[in-house]
Amino acid sequence: MEFDPNNNVVKLCVQGMDMEGKGKPEEASRLFLQAWNEATTDFEKFIAAYYVARHQKDVPDKLRWTETGLQFALKINDDTVKAAFPSLYSNLAKCYDDLGDLANARKNYEIAVSFTDKLSDRGPFYHGTKADLQVGDLLTAGGNSNYTPKVIMNHIYFTAWVNGAGLAAALAKGDGRERVYIIEPTGSFENDPNVTDKKFPGNPTRSYRTKAPLKIVGEVTDWVRQTPEELRKWREKVANAKGKIID
Repeated sequence: MEFDPNNNVVKLCVQGMDMEGKGKPEEASRLFLQAWNEATTDFEKFIAAYYVARHQKDVPDKLRWTETGLQFALKINDDTVKAAFPSLYSNLAKCYDDLGDLANARKNYEIAVSFTDKLSDRGPFYHGTKADLQVGDLLTAGGNSNYTPKVIMNHIYFTAWVNGAGLAAALAKGDGRERVYIIEPTGSFENDPNVTDKKFPGNPTRSYRTKAPLKIVGEVTDWVRQTPEELRKWREKVANAKGKIID
């Protein structure tokens, strides 16, 4: 399953998060409930339930919605949701703790820890850029950030979402054409902390980072390209982004 930012339920959740940021929790809650009511797939129901849960005022209701989100995530059980398991089980543990059920709180905290930093994604993986490279070349860390040029990146980033790599290529600095390379990590890697558990639970875009080189093994030319208007909005988001890049 591939993350789709144009999915209507995802869009409703994004609108809800925008309302949260504007200090309008009631409007956010309404949008999240609308997302839940319109959800049809397991992934849509997982995402919507996750956000409905955090707007519940009563702990039993928060527990019920968190359990609902977890059950749908467990049904999916692929690399788009596995990174969400630590936060889901931690949220469950907090609910049980608040209810005075220390045994269940401890059990869920232990499960949350057991999922931490366990990556199972085997790709294929992609890296988007405007650089003209060849099969066998190595991509290495140490370059300037595409989003904050003064920042030197200690890691190099990649994704298992080909359309995400295509977007990164479109947003990359330079005058070359957009290139999406198929890559192989040459060392260990971890979830990208700039996206994991930020807007969406877990790492649905399957974005990662590593300090080891990435070896180019191929190139793809077929991905969903953004319209000029969509790219304009993405560039505005990048330019107006608040918060520090974690590297």
